[in-house]
Amino acid sequence: MRGRHSAGGGPFDDEILGKAYDARLMAKLWARTAPYRRWVYGSMALFPASALVELAQPYLVKVAIDDYILAGDWAGLVGVTGLFLLSLGVLYALRAAQSYLMTSTGQRVMHDLRETLFRHVQRLDAAFFDKNPVGRLMTRILNDVEAVSDMFSSGLLAVIGDVVTLSGVVVVMLLMDWKLALATFSVMPVLALAAAFFRSRARAAYREVRVRLARLNAFLQEAIQGVTVVQLFAREGQEAASFRRLNADHRQALFRSTAYDASLYAVVEAIGSAAVALLIWWGGGQIWEGTLTFGALVAFIEYTNRFFLPIRDAGAKYAVMQSAMASAERIFGLLELPPAIRSPISPAGPSVVRGEIEFARVWFAYNGEEWVLRDCSFRVAPGERVAIVGATGEGKSTIVKLLNRAYDVGRGRLSLDGVDVREWDLTALRRRVGVIPQDVFLFSGSVEANIMLGNGHVSRELMERAAEMANARAFIEALPRGYAEEVRERGANFSHGQRQLLAIARALVYDPAVLILDEATSSVDPESEALIQEALGRLLRGRTSLVIAHRLSTIKMADRILVLHKGQVREQGSHAELLRRGGLYARLYELQFGGAR
Repeated sequence: MRGRHSAGGGPFDDEILGKAYDARLMAKLWARTAPYRRWVYGSMALFPASALVELAQPYLVKVAIDDYILAGDWAGLVGVTGLFLLSLGVLYALRAAQSYLMTSTGQRVMHDLRETLFRHVQRLDAAFFDKNPVGRLMTRILNDVEAVSDMFSSGLLAVIGDVVTLSGVVVVMLLMDWKLALATFSVMPVLALAAAFFRSRARAAYREVRVRLARLNAFLQEAIQGVTVVQLFAREGQEAASFRRLNADHRQALFRSTAYDASLYAVVEAIGSAAVALLIWWGGGQIWEGTLTFGALVAFIEYTNRFFLPIRDAGAKYAVMQSAMASAERIFGLLELPPAIRSPISPAGPSVVRGEIEFARVWFAYNGEEWVLRDCSFRVAPGERVAIVGATGEGKSTIVKLLNRAYDVGRGRLSLDGVDVREWDLTALRRRVGVIPQDVFLFSGSVEANIMLGNGHVSRELMERAAEMANARAFIEALPRGYAEEVRERGANFSHGQRQLLAIARALVYDPAVLILDEATSSVDPESEALIQEALGRLLRGRTSLVIAHRLSTIKMADRILVLHKGQVREQGSHAELLRRGGLYARLYELQFGGAR
């Protein structure tokens, strides 16, 4: 399945897995916390207080044993017990405050990052989406941002807290009895070797988890989006088997990662227990010799447990940090990828658009020099209605994509009203060049929202008039909630013809100077086609239009027909003129419609 859902390529590759701490990436993440620094500083300020309270508890146990329990002073013991309980309450309150502040910081940074990523992705060019599946981009915006949030709640700041606590434990143990402390720390070389061994293997295992997850996401997005085709070709069994394999691969990768984490946890626990055993053996001898009190030994055991606890959890924190750094690498790789198509610094363009289009010796290829358009030239006068025909793959839809700058021309010049489209402000250009595609995309929301499509300055009366002119008003008002009817995902509760009528109403509201119809009447029944053709007649009146179509009725509407062949305009003229010539158009026409004229 790797060929179908590859994880590779680019600065946001799913296989990226760097260090658990990267100063360059941390600087970028730190900059993202600027609006929430008071939360970060507040959380960090609680670390020393938490460490002091936690370190006081074993010492209170020592005092209780040596000064009160062994001495039989039960009244004094009550006071120490009260202090110990108070320290527990204070410690839990401090940790709750820390957790709240860290989680809140992570959630705020995650919110801002997701918003920034979404806005950035919306500005990227069509070529980017040709190379990057939607499932991978969803992983960036959802999973990777979540991993960065986890770093704030249980990663970096938690590690800082652990370092503060560990430092305090070491200092207190050395001050109490440096020989006993060194005996406890003697197991550290073994611990360091074990940690290095498991960490290197956990790193590779975690990389595999990320790769498998990305493949699973990409497959799932594609399979659900294409579920209709899957059902039509009865491929449910094959798709389920493919999903089962990808899901099993992800599970196995997770098992390996979990096994290494669990092994490290168990090894640290065993070494910690060995340290306690060594402490009891050594400390017991010192108690026998009278150089160590029983309370001090109990306190040492408590400090030892507190020393090994953060080390025992270090594997989980390391995984969180490594995940966050890998995710940050991909996030910033995506954010720092500039859109290939963007507005010039000093845009040009007339205030009133007449709609003159000119392709002057335009060359274009999607890949390298596999030219789709080759030295393509033609002109469309303002208000002219031009149809573009040709065999599949001749570049008809490519002309649409170049005109609204979904892609830029490779060579030559494409202009609107005498101004190269690359010199136009991108928003202004797309505001004046409208497209009604073959497969109309309807968003989740109401019918009214889909027609208005964010044009808040348009009145409801104008919206309803547009629906009426588009022949959509009758079926809209027949809906249970009329214009407030909810549109299901991708407009599944509307027929293809109804979606086309809604697209025409949307275009009437949008009111562009140039309108492009890309196979807008294909795949509809004759009744719907009649309604669409009537609506298109109103829509195209008085505006420049390019009509890409095969249907006779749509082609006959055109003032002029351009015939594309091998990326060039080989013939042009009216329907009757081109048929009389008996050239490419006549042959295409006969193939599609037979001998009728």
